[in-house]
Amino acid sequence: MSAASPSQAQGDRDGPFVYVASNGLNNVSVINAVSNEVTAIVPVGSGPFGVAVAPDGSRAYVANFSSSNVSVIDTASNSVVATISVGVGPRAVAVAPDGSRAYVANFSSSNVSVIDTASNSVVATISVGVGPRAVAVSPDGSRAYITNSSSNNVSVIDTASDSVVATIPVGSFPRGVAVAPDGSRAYVTNSSSDSVSVIDTGSNSVIHTVPLPVGSVPFAVTVTPDGSRLYVTNFNASSVSVIDAGTNSVIATIPVGSFPIGVAVTPDGGRLYVTNFSSSSVSVIETGTNSVIATILVGDTPIGVGIARGLASLTLTKSHSRDFTRGRQGIYTLTVANSTGRTVGPTDGTAVTVTDTLPNGLTAAALTGPGWTCTRSTLTCTRKDILAAGHSYPPITLTVNISANAPRRVTNTATATGGGDRATHTATDPTTIKPRHRQPRPER
Repeated sequence: MSAASPSQAQGDRDGPFVYVASNGLNNVSVINAVSNEVTAIVPVGSGPFGVAVAPDGSRAYVANFSSSNVSVIDTASNSVVATISVGVGPRAVAVAPDGSRAYVANFSSSNVSVIDTASNSVVATISVGVGPRAVAVSPDGSRAYITNSSSNNVSVIDTASDSVVATIPVGSFPRGVAVAPDGSRAYVTNSSSDSVSVIDTGSNSVIHTVPLPVGSVPFAVTVTPDGSRLYVTNFNASSVSVIDAGTNSVIATIPVGSFPIGVAVTPDGGRLYVTNFSSSSVSVIETGTNSVIATILVGDTPIGVGIARGLASLTLTKSHSRDFTRGRQGIYTLTVANSTGRTVGPTDGTAVTVTDTLPNGLTAAALTGPGWTCTRSTLTCTRKDILAAGHSYPPITLTVNISANAPRRVTNTATATGGGDRATHTATDPTTIKPRHRQPRPER
């Protein structure tokens, strides 16, 4: 194992970075996911369990069970910049997609602390079921799902009102929870039932139960960014089960270290990081081959693991197929895509907005696109559905009328914003406009 002091921290910022809570040593190991080396060790509170990372990677939040607080790590300096008192015995923490709130499951006080991440203060406390152990937030940030291990159910929190709006019975002793990238499903591991409950988030009901090997004791679960696979750590079996989300069936089993607990996936979906409690190690799994490609030694009894989900990195392209002609119509095509890369995540459920600005001589005749809500008068189209890295939305079609006196050359400009991407992306499309040829008049 190689390590660095917090001051050496992350001189190499090509990440993403993986944060592992070592329960026995009261610290967090920071792993560079490119080199798979420990680059820093950060002291935190007593008995750290869960770890969550802000979507932009700027902060890591650590739930300290024994000291009943949350350590806030500045990931640039790898130092604790705040310590927030929460409920009794916090075991898990999750950060909202926009980074504005963190939700802490307090096992011993059976409630959830809501943290305002700007002020690092608790702004609400919500009573849930008995013995909450895990928490996950929906991609649009509207719901938080809490597993209650001693009451065998899941509390659904409306994050706007900070209140429980549903309680869903699941299997015996639920532990881990994850939400699909499109928000349509929540997945819950049931440790005593050796199963995974599949919840329809629209109806708040269990629609399928995936059986796992008897005695496997499933702990944590994560979903790949494209929503196609689930990965479940099996504590007693020292393995990870791979579940096809389309068929809700186990398609592979991956041996890992001794007594695996936590699991997290990189933003590009290419790798998994699994904490092995008794091996004091982290298994690195390549998802393309479902095989362990590295084992990283970390501190004593690692439990929680967190990776920044990454921010969307949108692109906008704009094109037309042929020269336009005065007095006729022309068509532009606009396409919004999300880039690929190790640190690029999906859109966060906030609106993606495309705005077009037509040059003189062109007026809008129609503006449409599958799944888009378009307004012709303002030349804007919006949508909120999640766009995974490496994917694109259906194209927008803009049909324009070309005036009889339009310039011979114009440039059409459009912008794309939102979805968690903090930049404004601009696309231009230079267009040639030809005169309309008149048919010669027949001789009389």
